[in-house]
Amino acid sequence: MTEGSTFREFPKMKDIYGSLVFDRREMKQRLPEDVYENLIGAIEGRQKLDSGIADTVALAMKDWAVSKGADHWAHWFHPLSEKTAEKHTAFLTSDENGNPLNSFRGKDLVQSEPDASSFPSGGTRSTFEARGYSAWDPTSPAFIVKSRKGGTLCIPSVFIAYDGSPLDMKTYLLRSMQAVESRAMKILKIFGNRGIRYVHATVGGEQEFFLLDRPKAQKRTDIRFCGRTLIGSRPPRDQKMEDHYLGAIQPRVLAYMEDVQRDLARLGVDLETRHNEAARCQFEFAPQFTEANLACDQNQIIMETMRKMARQHELRLLFNEKPFNGLNGSGKHINFSLQDSEGRNLLRPSANHRKNVIFLSFLSAFVLGVSKYSGLLQASVSTPGNMYRLGGNEAPPYIISVYLGDAVTAMLNTIENGDDSIPQEKLTLDLGLSKLPDIIAFDSDRNRTSPLAFTGNKFEFRAPGASQAMAVPVTSLFSVWAAGLEEFIGYFEKRVEKGEDPIDAAIKTIRKVSEMSRTIRFEGDAYAEGWHEEAEKRGLIKARTIPEGIDLLTEPKTLAMLESLGIFTRKEMEAFHTIKLESFINNMEIEMSVLNDMIWEGVLPAISRQIILERDSFAAAKDAGLEKDERWRKLILKLAKAKTDLMEATEKLVKVHEKMAAMSTGDHARTIVDEAVPLMADIRKIADSVEPFLSSDNMPYPNYRDLLSLSA
Repeated sequence: MTEGSTFREFPKMKDIYGSLVFDRREMKQRLPEDVYENLIGAIEGRQKLDSGIADTVALAMKDWAVSKGADHWAHWFHPLSEKTAEKHTAFLTSDENGNPLNSFRGKDLVQSEPDASSFPSGGTRSTFEARGYSAWDPTSPAFIVKSRKGGTLCIPSVFIAYDGSPLDMKTYLLRSMQAVESRAMKILKIFGNRGIRYVHATVGGEQEFFLLDRPKAQKRTDIRFCGRTLIGSRPPRDQKMEDHYLGAIQPRVLAYMEDVQRDLARLGVDLETRHNEAARCQFEFAPQFTEANLACDQNQIIMETMRKMARQHELRLLFNEKPFNGLNGSGKHINFSLQDSEGRNLLRPSANHRKNVIFLSFLSAFVLGVSKYSGLLQASVSTPGNMYRLGGNEAPPYIISVYLGDAVTAMLNTIENGDDSIPQEKLTLDLGLSKLPDIIAFDSDRNRTSPLAFTGNKFEFRAPGASQAMAVPVTSLFSVWAAGLEEFIGYFEKRVEKGEDPIDAAIKTIRKVSEMSRTIRFEGDAYAEGWHEEAEKRGLIKARTIPEGIDLLTEPKTLAMLESLGIFTRKEMEAFHTIKLESFINNMEIEMSVLNDMIWEGVLPAISRQIILERDSFAAAKDAGLEKDERWRKLILKLAKAKTDLMEATEKLVKVHEKMAAMSTGDHARTIVDEAVPLMADIRKIADSVEPFLSSDNMPYPNYRDLLSLSA
């Protein structure tokens, strides 16, 4: 700080927390008791929402929103594009005498009719079939997004077509939650837990991201249009020093983070941690665990708030999975579990024998589901950015496997070998320092190379990319878990019906399903070449490319499972498959066009200028008697050859692009992977090889060294 400067006073987080959310606190204050109880019952899944209370809720919600400065309302939903959408409608209208009044009725709250023609549908509807309905989701609270001149009341909603087909991710997410929660309730009832009123799926999503200086970043066409760099050689100081991870947060970044946290606090979003990540200019936010539907909504709110705040701080925010070649990419690590109505985490090990059997039942059921339907999880993370991220720099490989850790693996091995005792040990680490207490050790170390790892009281799915909507992988995770629970219950229930004690029956069922799912479990280094060979033998390699991964959405056994659980119909999943494939193609075609433009508009002219500079320098050197020095000639030849090679390679890329226009969607995607991606890699390699020989004056775009440096 400069001399005489003072800190600005900001409101404390706890004083503003949830001030822009129509949460239970506001509901209780503003709604009649019977209306409040009915609404809370519907939110908790105990009863169906009474449509007769809609007008009362709408009036209270409108009065609250207007008192907070909101002048518009919108149903806020998640189209299958994985973004968010909203259509703003003004509260202000007029009566028959022309007098102004604020209006928001129950029918406005419950249902709206945004145009559905331009949203992705996977070919299930034509452009002229425009009608779509958004419907209020009371399980996720309404909130206000403030603007400089007012604000908008956003009402989380589902979005469906005129014929009832879902056009959003929230509908499928809610179906998957219902599937896993209902089966979790059933298994608890079989164990004799009659007092449990509900089970909720819970999620916490860690969000990684990069921040760059906006004026520098905007000079690069690839960052502006693709969110990542398509060319650029690694800087001298990248991650070699390993000094960025958890280091002191740079003041400019900290100011940004504090403003993001403050705005999110008003929206009832708890960002529990913030820190520097491994790569330079890479960071992470981690919110608190909450119910899965709310967590997915909040992640969208977090991302949008971060985007808006970045512009205010003259920063460029990147969510792309691999913005910089050779550096760590960004993931969205999804932590998930189940929690009952008494607050018990169903994935928490216990010293109590009975509770441990219940814990192992839920855990082994999930692993069983993964072993049967790993293709669905692989498909859920098949995105263009993950094509470059997965398999290195702390990102797990594309092969789905489950890491359980030494303690849980020992438990399952003991059960599989016929011992029902289920040992449980708590370890402490004695640091040998009298002034420090012993540290309680977790039951296992973390395996950062595993896509799915048990981390002590929850599972962590590390494969999802930072730019993804959480609803896609979360829906897949809970679908898989519900399928595993369904099969587990089938074995378990039969034994109990025959008169076996539930604990004994559960242990025998755990033994059976653990043996069935052994192939998906792997406790070693998933980067090791030997693991890939082993995974091949186990039949775990389902897909090697992103289009092949997307095709796993329509695996016959996956379609049958999703239909049986009531999550996706065959038609709906086939449409979603088409949307994902088209999204991959569109993203890659944009990158192809941008790369071609950057080479011809920037790199080739820069090489020409450098050649002229070297030629003139060489001519001057000859006058000084250095005409025998071959280094100039070799450099000029190197630059000239690079220019020729780049022209040839980009011409090939254009021809491939033109050829693909007449192809089917599937052939188009495969050609991108087989021909376009290798060509783009060759072009990048050539362009990056000449970058070190370009003077700063001739550099066409800010390089990695400049980009990965944030000044205060």
